[in-house]
Amino acid sequence: MGDFAGALWRAHRGLATAWWILVLAQAMLPAAFAYEVGSLIAAADKTGPLIGLGTVFLLMQILAPLHGQVSTNLGAHLSSRLQDRLITAATGPPGIAHLESAALTGELAVARDFDLGISGPPLALSMGLIAGSLVEALAGAGQAILLATWHWWAGALLGTAWLATHWLLRDAARWSRDTPEVRYAQRRAEYTYRLAVDPPAGKEIRLFGLSDWTVRQFVHNRQKLVDLRWQATKLRQRGLGVTLAVLTVANGLVFWTLATDATALGVKATFAQAAIGTAALAFGGLNWALPPAIEAVKAADRLDRSMAEVGALPCGSRIPSGTALRFRHVRFSYPNADKPVLDGLDLDIPAGTSLAVVGVNGAGKTTLVKLICRLYDPTAGTVEADGVDLKTLDLTSWRGNVTAVFQDFIRYQLPLKDNVAPTGASEEDIRAALAATDAEFADLDTVLSKGYDGGTDLSGGQWQRVALARALAAVKQGAGIVVLDEPTAQLDIKGETEAFTRFLQHTKGCTTILVSHRFGTVRQADRICVLDNGKVAELGSHDELMAANGKYRTMFDLQAARFQHD
Repeated sequence: MGDFAGALWRAHRGLATAWWILVLAQAMLPAAFAYEVGSLIAAADKTGPLIGLGTVFLLMQILAPLHGQVSTNLGAHLSSRLQDRLITAATGPPGIAHLESAALTGELAVARDFDLGISGPPLALSMGLIAGSLVEALAGAGQAILLATWHWWAGALLGTAWLATHWLLRDAARWSRDTPEVRYAQRRAEYTYRLAVDPPAGKEIRLFGLSDWTVRQFVHNRQKLVDLRWQATKLRQRGLGVTLAVLTVANGLVFWTLATDATALGVKATFAQAAIGTAALAFGGLNWALPPAIEAVKAADRLDRSMAEVGALPCGSRIPSGTALRFRHVRFSYPNADKPVLDGLDLDIPAGTSLAVVGVNGAGKTTLVKLICRLYDPTAGTVEADGVDLKTLDLTSWRGNVTAVFQDFIRYQLPLKDNVAPTGASEEDIRAALAATDAEFADLDTVLSKGYDGGTDLSGGQWQRVALARALAAVKQGAGIVVLDEPTAQLDIKGETEAFTRFLQHTKGCTTILVSHRFGTVRQADRICVLDNGKVAELGSHDELMAANGKYRTMFDLQAARFQHD
């Protein structure tokens, strides 16, 4: 509870202060109402008690909706802060291991549930429920105190009896969301939710008639969450029976004493209401509304630490001085993988040269790209730039020296100019980068998404030209190493060959690494590296490798034969 209260304070101090003040104020009103009712019955002159009763009643009507508005706003601020923390946790670490960790991805899905509302209400709604539950619980305590002014033991007995329900029915509040089953069910529910509401899957869902299937998948996964919670929190018959017995004895004794007491009717009315109101201390809404909110706060803290640890990379202070790359006995394994992706890789890439990397799927081509960009560090061995281990270089400076076009490059729903140069560049440089890829766009301010007024979408080939232009703009800004991972897969063969030829012309002097399956493009590189089983199987120019009649010749001939047949 302390962590949760601290999170509210950090989310918005003013709203948090108002929220707690309103909780306490509303909690005192039921006891005040009971007192005023008793005073009204007992008083000969009803004017004063009526004014008091009316004032309390009016405050009860005003403070409740006011508290609801404060709760909604505070919940929205808390939700925003937690989302900020989760985004920071995901984007902050210099590496990407935490984003490719199945365990952390599942935990992130659970942590984000507080805002998605898949298995429970979002925080903007939950805060109102929590406020109501706290008010009830504190109001119950207040009325137990009022009852104790009549007989101390009565207030203590009823207060203890109703509080005991929290312990006697503790099984009903015991639900751990931090389990593999819950994380998996939550992740699947979120995935099918995204399938339904995000555009990328929209075409296939409609084309293949998957609308009902998608809804069934989501309902099934969400129902799994409900079932898990029910199995963990269902009431035990033994606990329920003991609870009913304790409450029957405690309430029976207090009300029997009250009924036989010789006090005045007004006094009896006051304490009868207080005895009834003490029931607000019982097991109830606080037990189901508060724990998920507390868990959301804890999850943000937990992910902040765990993602920072898993995604951490050592960072030196040396400034990179060149673009020659060398892999020395590099071995790399992804977490929980059965075998290494790279196993004893040795490779030299002289500065200012172009190298094409080919190999079958799973040979380690994309992993090689990740190591050059220093998104991961080798499990063993070193990656060097001009003889210096990348780990000793300043990471920001190194990445400023590298630009890349990834196979799964991002299509930003932003203006064209921001797609080409997200961190800013002159209009002249942006247009030059687009021209170098033979891309024809008139308005740099056009948003590349049809979801915005005046926006437009691009074909796959046009998007790839934009991604190439993004890399060229980075070269213009000082990048000396260019990495291309299947950069033109959506262009036709002629378009790809022409695009890569122009790209090499505009990146002359840069060290260029190209990963591609198309040998018509690959053969333009100065040298070609064939990866096999995590090692360099062949290395040389196109003519040298063709003459060697090895793996490269076999792959080239197979592809060439297919095109000749076509």
